[in-house]
Amino acid sequence: MKGSRQVTKADDRSTSVDLIALADFVEQFSNRTVVLLGDFVADEFQYGDISRVSREAPVLILRHRESLLVPGGGANAANNLAAMGARVLPITAVGADATGDALIAYFKQKRIDTSGIVRAKGWTTPTKRRFVAGWAHTVGQQVLRVDYEPGAGLPFEARSKIEQLFRTKSRSADAIAVSDYGFGVATPELVRAAAAKRKAVPVTLDARYNLTGYAKAGITSATPNEAELEAAHQISIGQDLDALARFGHATLSAMKLRALLVTRGRDGMTLFESPIKVTHLAIHGSPQAVDVTGAGDTVLAAYTLALASGASALEAAHIANIAGGLVVMKRGTATITRSELLETIRRDAVGASA
Repeated sequence: MKGSRQVTKADDRSTSVDLIALADFVEQFSNRTVVLLGDFVADEFQYGDISRVSREAPVLILRHRESLLVPGGGANAANNLAAMGARVLPITAVGADATGDALIAYFKQKRIDTSGIVRAKGWTTPTKRRFVAGWAHTVGQQVLRVDYEPGAGLPFEARSKIEQLFRTKSRSADAIAVSDYGFGVATPELVRAAAAKRKAVPVTLDARYNLTGYAKAGITSATPNEAELEAAHQISIGQDLDALARFGHATLSAMKLRALLVTRGRDGMTLFESPIKVTHLAIHGSPQAVDVTGAGDTVLAAYTLALASGASALEAAHIANIAGGLVVMKRGTATITRSELLETIRRDAVGASA
């Protein structure tokens, strides 16, 4: 679409964006290379039909129907980057176990570079096993989740390989995305060393537990959710927009970021770019999410690719907002494709011109 340009607003407090320009940025995703440094997690789903209540305890008995294992955590971010058309270079570690084998096989089948995935002996691949129950012809509900986590930090040999791979592969990247789920693959020290040599490219961060630990690590933009921002400052925000502004600005300043994009669930997103520039984006699409699992990974991927394609922080935030709104309407750990993004943006442009 190269015709007349259409403009829309996320809400009354946001700056308008050119929807056709957003589509142009998304078109460029397939020409971008992104290094993804982060914790690979396996999201395993065990689906079953409720058969009866156990005689042994007041619990449901599920008749197993099927099992599904998909990339989660940083692996989901990498999967989304690939689905959006980018060449993604994952740098991570998995255990020398069946789950690690399954994740590597998944990415090989998708023709994603697996040369940066280190096999760590004696280490467990982080796994989230969800049990989903339902009756025949009904939507299943998650009734239990069991997490399998490494009992110790990454072995020294694995960490050394990751550091070497990260330094080497970052040289050819248009952007670096860091997905820190707390399992030890990504560290502020490692990111700082690589970012110092690649000042021209955006370095984005999604950190579950250690957001402010990346201050002075060369991060250019971060995408925490509201709960992570609250945890970083040990405060509660809720519907207090003054508190959101205060602690958003504090984080932007302390981490020396160019932009901070805070995701807020059904309340949309808020973008901080300077002490006086705050943009609130209303949620894109329906506020009734089907499943929010992994939505933050999709936001990180879309936002990073948009920045790598030359979008401003505001334009990238709008693209990420659209991607996030699409992915929460899918069940399980899901991805958004470049064609889905383009179709939605172009449809919005037509609607804005009507």
